[in-house]
Amino acid sequence: MTTNAGTGDLLATAKDKLAGLTRIPGLGGRGLLLLAGLVLLGWISSGIYKVQPDEQGVVLRFGRWVDTTEPGLHYHLPAPIDTVLFPKVTQINEMDLGDTAADGSPAASSREHQMLTGDENIVEADCTVSWQIKNAGQFLFNIAEPKLAVKVAAESALREIIGRTPIQAALSDKRQQIADQTLTLAQQLLDTEQAGVRITQVQLQRVEPPSAVIDAFNDVQRARADQERARNEAQAYANDILPRAHGEADRITQDAEAYHEQVVDLAQGQAKNFLAVYQSYEQAKDVTAWRLYMNSVDAVLKKASKVIVDSSGKGMAGVVPYLPLSEKTAAKGAK
Repeated sequence: MTTNAGTGDLLATAKDKLAGLTRIPGLGGRGLLLLAGLVLLGWISSGIYKVQPDEQGVVLRFGRWVDTTEPGLHYHLPAPIDTVLFPKVTQINEMDLGDTAADGSPAASSREHQMLTGDENIVEADCTVSWQIKNAGQFLFNIAEPKLAVKVAAESALREIIGRTPIQAALSDKRQQIADQTLTLAQQLLDTEQAGVRITQVQLQRVEPPSAVIDAFNDVQRARADQERARNEAQAYANDILPRAHGEADRITQDAEAYHEQVVDLAQGQAKNFLAVYQSYEQAKDVTAWRLYMNSVDAVLKKASKVIVDSSGKGMAGVVPYLPLSEKTAAKGAK
């Protein structure tokens, strides 16, 4: 009995001391209630949080993702009901596909980035992928290994685009087009899986044949260059010779047409002249025959340098005196 009474006294003393500690001067017995209210108010106000401009707020309710908030002031249920994660969403991350294998480990050999082109050639292609978080909730809870997901999506897209492209285009003027198409396709793959990642840039570092065959490939390229040069020279020669040949052919054709027209016109003129003479002959045969004879004699005498006239039968004796003026003129010219 004595022991129980002593214990009761101790409990009473402790209760009195605790009441003294929680009692607010001037408020009497209501101090404990006021303090509890203040604690409750502080607990409720602890749900106010601020998301920075470079962050997104990921609200978790008992560990389950329930909301994603943008920069600014927001409110969630106080802990331990809700908690908030603040991942950085404006930070740009870079990944070099040539340095990592498909599982994310360092690449062991060049075979990790050998790819088949559209014309069934093999090239080694490396690219750098720049990415950032687009949706923080999807990024944290939809994919277990974000870097591996970006790696697989980018490499799959690059292999797909290279597989559609001939080797010459991949090595020369289509590099930027390949990079742009790879970015678009990789982004589609990530969006399909709701990875919460935005690819900002894909930059090709190198696209070249494997080192084991690069010498043979260079020989082929030189042969193709020589072939192209020879083709260009032949085309240039054809462009030079063909217009001249066409011009010469046109000139010959025009000369032939002119000659044809000349011969036809001359023949038609002679035919008309013959018909006119023939009509005259039909009307006056003797006169026409004599006129033709005289014309013929006149044409012959025009070419003669000496003329002898036979006066027999006309009552004239001797020879008509003839003065060879043409001979004298030629003699004076010789002197």
